[in-house]
Amino acid sequence: MRRMAQAAQSPDPDPSPASGPLPGAIIALGNRMRRRNGERPAVPQAAADAAAIGLKGVTISFALTGGARYTAVDSADLTVAPGEFVSVVGPTGCGKSTLLNASAGLLRPSAGAVEIFGRPLAGLNGRAGYLFQQDALMPWKTVLDNVAVALETAGVGRAEALDRARGWLRRVGLANFVERYPHMLSGGQRKRVALAQMLIRDPEIILMDEPFGPLDAQTRQIMGNLLLDLWAANRKAVLFITHDLEEAIALSDRVIVMSAGPAARLVGEFPVSLPRPRDIAEIRLDPAFHRLHKEIWSHLRVEVQKTYGPGETA
Repeated sequence: MRRMAQAAQSPDPDPSPASGPLPGAIIALGNRMRRRNGERPAVPQAAADAAAIGLKGVTISFALTGGARYTAVDSADLTVAPGEFVSVVGPTGCGKSTLLNASAGLLRPSAGAVEIFGRPLAGLNGRAGYLFQQDALMPWKTVLDNVAVALETAGVGRAEALDRARGWLRRVGLANFVERYPHMLSGGQRKRVALAQMLIRDPEIILMDEPFGPLDAQTRQIMGNLLLDLWAANRKAVLFITHDLEEAIALSDRVIVMSAGPAARLVGEFPVSLPRPRDIAEIRLDPAFHRLHKEIWSHLRVEVQKTYGPGETA
């Protein structure tokens, strides 16, 4: 991928793991400590230095009637390191979700390869959790059962699944809602249930497709801070799709820009060196945030304008 620009910001004053993706040596040390405590390693030892997600020359095209083909994504190269939070922004319909689906194993590339912790992805990505824009809660189950079922389908006994589900619902602020049904919840509460439902299985990779898109601005900020708090407690590799550039900068270690489609490419990569921990509302007041937003938008706007007809503007 061609690097479009470097963020014009002051360096992070704290080079510790808390302010950037975890390097392999630190992950390996953490894994040894987890083993001593009888816990599962955060990342397999042999894969500590491998990218959690590696897209190598990935092209995705679809067959059309008459024998023609539509190329959605062309020659995409992207890596997400263990513990790194990467967001992808781009015009509507450019193929952001297509890339995410390839990383999940839901789509097979027409060309190129998808690697997960250094190994070719064959079939569904069992090491990833996927949070869609629309939640997948079962309306006939309570909040507690909706979260517990994620473990029960993996073979965990019901008593243990319910106990762990209660713990996760406490973490997302829904301890008093365990017996309610999805239709009794607000949009933000449903998102918290879906987040707990995904994270309870402890995936090594988190794939998120516009997860907060349907929410109002205030709830989006609350959900963004909740996500950052949960991620900071046990860092996973995150690939986050969004149309909201401010959201992407506030959450991420890197922001990737996709071009307009068809045959969309990754045309920009921008590191985000704003210090962590971050508050979604407060970080947007930082002058460095505004400089980076202006820089990324200058590239993104060109691609967005390509999707408008003659006489229209972004």
